[in-house]
Amino acid sequence: MKQLSLAFAIVLLVGSASGADWPTILGPTRDGISPEKGIITPWPKTGLKKLWECPLGIGFAPPVVVGGKLFHFDRFENKARATCREAASGKELWKFEYPTAYEDRYGYDPGPRACAMVDGDRVYLYGAEGMLVCLKAEDGKEIWRLDVSTKYHVHQNFFGVGSVPVVDGDLLIVAVGGSAKGPRPVDFRDVKPNGTGFVAFDKKTGAVKYEVGDELASYASPTIATIDGKKTALYFGRSAITGFDPQTGKQLFRHPWRAKIEESVNAANPVVIGDKILLSECYGPGSVLLEVKDGKVKEVWSDAEKDRIDKSLLCHWNTPIVVDGYAYGSSGRHTEDAELRCIELKTGDVKWTKRRTTRSTLLLVDGHLVSLSEYGLLSLIKVNPEKYEEVSKYEVAELEYPCWAPPVLSNGIMYIRGKGKLLALELIPQKK
Repeated sequence: MKQLSLAFAIVLLVGSASGADWPTILGPTRDGISPEKGIITPWPKTGLKKLWECPLGIGFAPPVVVGGKLFHFDRFENKARATCREAASGKELWKFEYPTAYEDRYGYDPGPRACAMVDGDRVYLYGAEGMLVCLKAEDGKEIWRLDVSTKYHVHQNFFGVGSVPVVDGDLLIVAVGGSAKGPRPVDFRDVKPNGTGFVAFDKKTGAVKYEVGDELASYASPTIATIDGKKTALYFGRSAITGFDPQTGKQLFRHPWRAKIEESVNAANPVVIGDKILLSECYGPGSVLLEVKDGKVKEVWSDAEKDRIDKSLLCHWNTPIVVDGYAYGSSGRHTEDAELRCIELKTGDVKWTKRRTTRSTLLLVDGHLVSLSEYGLLSLIKVNPEKYEEVSKYEVAELEYPCWAPPVLSNGIMYIRGKGKLLALELIPQKK
């Protein structure tokens, strides 16, 4: 067994070194950008070659891929389930389950919102009900678990828990959003935080290392970047973006950004460009570009005072992608008003708009954007700030609404999912 564990660890390390793994939400850098090259372009008129497919349970989480293994988190009846498959063939290798009774307040499928996250030889799960679980990547055996929502008295957010944890060294940093004791207020704006906005656990044992932050949870995921010369953990919470030292929890800065209406969420991850941070949401203020200098935050430009029709970018749950000074994203709260946009990062000026695209998620690879619409339209778009330049598109017949999980790319294979099904497509020709 020790020899097998060592071999598995070596495979993981080799995969990580190649830059082809996709171990967490939006890939290795949590920004939807793949380092791979050599994509098929244009696509065949019949679409990309399907390598395999498999049925899924309910939920909205994308898969992750590390060391030739694909890990997925979903739900079957009253059990949350993690599965491990061969990434190239779809063959199931193991599965892990735990009971869940989560019910969505708005009637959406009660499966996981957050994808699995792989770190070395361990897999971490964070269920919609707030269960945090650590598994062995090799065989799916449980190492530790913690009912985070119960421990920290987390009032159920609109759609349950949806943030993917992040690792820094030996710490697993989790967006918790604990609240003051007492019943859940009728108006969620009246929920009071209890100082456990972010909790760091020993990633190996689950022991608590620090608890900080008067912030409630959102649907964005924490990320780590160097900003203003400091390694910084960033979290776009319910009310604000907070920057803090990932090893100590010490707050470095905080900037409020949220809609005033009760039924609103922040869900797109912050995008870091040097010492600047792009935030986007769709319920109220829209987007803002922040600059962090000497521990202070300045707004470079802001949508807050603009009329809704004049706002630069209103991303819902999809994280915009920044390339060479321009940001590309799906703008719009609802299916019928959503459109793809390109904006100039330094000014917020809209460069082009592609209307009636429905809500979409994006992947950047090899000078192109891959767009997956919520109804299963797959498009290949050349990165071009001057105009919308579509190379190929086709309806993926096997997919059903809602296709809300972003595309995943690892070793040339693109994985996309809709309701109840996962597909593996050949985006980069496979070596014979």
